[in-house]
Amino acid sequence: MRISPVLPLIRLAENVYPNIDSVGGRGTLIGIVGALLTITLIIAVLMMVISGIVWAVSSSSGNFQAAAKGKVGVFVALGGAVLAGAGVAWMNFLLNLGDTL
Repeated sequence: MRISPVLPLIRLAENVYPNIDSVGGRGTLIGIVGALLTITLIIAVLMMVISGIVWAVSSSSGNFQAAAKGKVGVFVALGGAVLAGAGVAWMNFLLNLGDTL
């Protein structure tokens, strides 16, 4: 009975898994995303405050077009903050998923 020379190679390849630890820069990626989240949330809060002031002042003075734009600004700032938080949650999910591969 003759043994194939390819068979030992196939058996060696059974225990090969991706090595996530060999990829560097995970800490750097977390630091960069954290800094971007901080900047995004600061801008969203400032935008929400300014748009809220515009909404309040223009509503009290009877300028309903500017009040509508202030209202849109508040909701856009809120949506930006929610998307930034969702992006961080997505990145954390992917990093944790990479550890389990």
